[in-house]
Amino acid sequence: MLMNFDEASKHIESGGLLHIAGTEELLRKLPKGNWVGGSTEYFMTKDGGIVSGDLLFVTEFPYDSFAVKSYDVSDVKNVAADSFDHGFSIVIIPFDSAVHREYAENAAAFQDMFLKDIVGWISGINLGSSSQTPTAVNGITGEVFSDKAVVLHIDVPDDKTIAINIVNIFESDKSSPVITFPESGFTTKNCFIDGIETVFADYIAENNIDTKLPLVADYAGAGVNISFRAIENGIVSFYAPVFESIQYKLAKNLPDYSLAFHKHLEGISDANAVFSCNCILNFMYGELEGKILDAFTGPVTFGEIAYQLVNQTLVYVTVQ
Repeated sequence: MLMNFDEASKHIESGGLLHIAGTEELLRKLPKGNWVGGSTEYFMTKDGGIVSGDLLFVTEFPYDSFAVKSYDVSDVKNVAADSFDHGFSIVIIPFDSAVHREYAENAAAFQDMFLKDIVGWISGINLGSSSQTPTAVNGITGEVFSDKAVVLHIDVPDDKTIAINIVNIFESDKSSPVITFPESGFTTKNCFIDGIETVFADYIAENNIDTKLPLVADYAGAGVNISFRAIENGIVSFYAPVFESIQYKLAKNLPDYSLAFHKHLEGISDANAVFSCNCILNFMYGELEGKILDAFTGPVTFGEIAYQLVNQTLVYVTVQ
């Protein structure tokens, strides 16, 4: 729930196990306790989406067994291996850090990655500010990181069932060419359009491609988005890496982004999510400020984690 600084501080001092999202400035001032945090000024609340530098979003978990660990680029590969056998882990990674890139590019190969329940988000800043730094916070030690991931590993009783869920409003356009890339990474100059090498920025311009819509790939039956970040000097950059071994297609056009998002939530709004996060691109392009998403409240993020990094999705956890 959304709280002011004093309310969040009292929650920490009461000893609860907490996940907290807010500005780096507020997170740094909070007392030490059983919490982890990440930076953002964007939130989905029960009263709708808001932007605030004065409030914090606090999620409390009713569990006694947990561990908080930080990981740098050399050991983030151990995130899933360190998770409890029956529980879930919330990973918070600062945007555009080396550990962000390492996780994005290699998480699928990490030990136990798809045998444990791993969820989380990429922390960010207010898009109108150039002075902020994406951060992750270990509330137990008070450490604030711009270059490390902080993970809350939670142990859940054996009689509970845990599920990691993704809401993705996009699907590939059947008329799209197959797009592949000569190498993996967050940026590219060239690609292959149906096997023909092409300057990707030129293809986008010549075909009036709407870069609010992502590329969509089929990852073992699940549609995974790769969102466009920018096109500068002939280089196309993404919010998640493309992989040379994967075939991509352009996403099917959405005449009404906001309506499509709400239609995808019909029938699952009673999911009783214990944690959820939603992408900043959904917030912006779907014009979610002031709009309510029923049960799905939490931070608005610069990338979502459902095992590996995903984009332009809503990710949530249920424990039943």
